[in-house]
Amino acid sequence: MKTKQDQSDVARNSRRNSSELDEGQELCGPESMTNRAYTRIRADIISGVLAPERKLKIEELRQIYNLGPSPIREALSSLTSEYLVERLDQRGFRVARISLVEFDELLKTRCWLEERALREAIANGDKEWEEQVLLAAYRLSRVPRLEAGSDCSDNHEWEQRHRHFHKTLITACGSKILLRLCEMLYDQNIRYRQLSNIKAYPARDINAEHGVITDAVLARNADLATELLIAHYTETGKHLKESLVLTVPTTDEHESERSL
Repeated sequence: MKTKQDQSDVARNSRRNSSELDEGQELCGPESMTNRAYTRIRADIISGVLAPERKLKIEELRQIYNLGPSPIREALSSLTSEYLVERLDQRGFRVARISLVEFDELLKTRCWLEERALREAIANGDKEWEEQVLLAAYRLSRVPRLEAGSDCSDNHEWEQRHRHFHKTLITACGSKILLRLCEMLYDQNIRYRQLSNIKAYPARDINAEHGVITDAVLARNADLATELLIAHYTETGKHLKESLVLTVPTTDEHESERSL
């Protein structure tokens, strides 16, 4: 059972995540309230504020997010389609579980889709796209991975610019559906990274990795660009798995739990 202190902690961390919402966003109708519930709950699941397998009780969420039960229920239903929330038969909802097997599948699928998206973007992108790629890479290189004076606190600005860089690389692929799938998988990967406790990779030069990817993209060398991008993701995946293996169950372990 969650205590009032548990609810207070979630609410405090959720408010921190809610700062990512656009300033001045209008929240004046049922659709807007549902969107607000969806955005905040989704952000809290991805950031780990709402932990894997946590029961998502409507009344508890209503108090945390100060929203009505209907928008929250609709938001949870929408999040099931993104595999961030699981619907329990006759028992409501819970935050989706995680597993090493699922992470392997996530990484493999992300590499498949983004390789195709990047190849299409390189083939179809115009000069304006090239400029946006160069600008996104430059802006990302100008901010540190961690907060100043800290070896463990995420730099929110870096996270935003990192997301923008990877999104910009493939934005000229010509498929909104493909972009949407890539974005969903990106967020799933962020969720695993947040749960892994990895904040940086001391042995890697992330700026250099982004730099060579950018150079290959601007040179319109699709083979090299996709090879470098997949190597970048695979290396990150290797580090995440090394951290996750101590805390994340396998799918087989989940199956064993269900059979008890």
